Amino acid sequence: MHRQVRALLDAGHDITYVAPFTDCNVTPDPRIRAIDVPRAIGNHRGRALKAARGALRRGVEGADLLVVYDTELLSRLPRHRPATVWDVRGEAGATPARRGLPALVRRTEARAEHRLHLILADDSYRDRFSLPHPVVPNTACVPESPPARPGRDRVVHIGHLSEAGGVAELVETARRLLPHGIRLDLIGAADAGVRPLLRDAQREGLLDWYGYVPNRHALRMAERAIAGLSFPHEVPDDRSVPAKIIDYMSRGVPVVTVPLPAAASLVERTGCGVVVPFGDVGAAVRAVLALRDDPTGAVEMGGRGHAEALAHHNWPDHAGAFVEQLEEWAAGPVTSGLEVGVLEAWHAI
Repeated sequence: MHRQVRALLDAGHDITYVAPFTDCNVTPDPRIRAIDVPRAIGNHRGRALKAARGALRRGVEGADLLVVYDTELLSRLPRHRPATVWDVRGEAGATPARRGLPALVRRTEARAEHRLHLILADDSYRDRFSLPHPVVPNTACVPESPPARPGRDRVVHIGHLSEAGGVAELVETARRLLPHGIRLDLIGAADAGVRPLLRDAQREGLLDWYGYVPNRHALRMAERAIAGLSFPHEVPDDRSVPAKIIDYMSRGVPVVTVPLPAAASLVERTGCGVVVPFGDVGAAVRAVLALRDDPTGAVEMGGRGHAEALAHHNWPDHAGAFVEQLEEWAAGPVTSGLEVGVLEAWHAI
């Protein structure tokens, strides 16, 4: 919505956007033609997927290009459609389809790259495919101004909440930080299986869970946090940087992350945060308290992250190449290009 769609609008193209606007409490840009669909929830996804298929059929009428962001929709594309692009993002690895039927999904991906155009969100995804595909990396809209000085009473987690995403570790971290006067803000929708844990933690007063919040508002909420947390469980073939880490860096928030290879490499190379062992809540708590007790060091750490994000992960620096690639696939620049997409929140449960 705030990066790719806006870039296409600014380039003068017409957009039809299929997404669960109502269920996510999102007001679409008035310049787009919005088609609202229900959100896919847990294992009960049939109604939403059927609605999405019908919406895609309506949306592609007269379109020059179709862009899809969801692995589950690859098997539900309209038979009669324009040139189609699959934007392969890290979130695809967390969908119920990929978790439950990895071999089937791998075959679907292999077929897709021979039938569709692909855009990859990270260089590390190249190994999943046999052909070369352009990379449009995970980025943020990074403010030019230096980051605000971090506060002393709050940490934050942005993004979808799941067992594999470290919800249990986040709740226990909140429990151990509370006696130190530090609360955890959780900003994101949650899997059905972890919602009772989150509701109980919120009733106990350990944390504040805000549910799904549009990204630009979530980033403003993250500003001035002591740290941004990222505790996903180890995934053997995951070599991408979680988007939330780039988001934290863009707002000058120090990062506390587990040692996923790409994330640890970025944080250690830039000095924008602290890497703690998988599942080690004690180490995470110590890292947060150290940042709280060294505000000057925390400011410097946040500043290094902001500088790195501004130099290498700023969406305006990549927007032009993204638009040009889509125009090329749509047979050149047109005056009424049209995209049909599905919000990242489609996966939220």
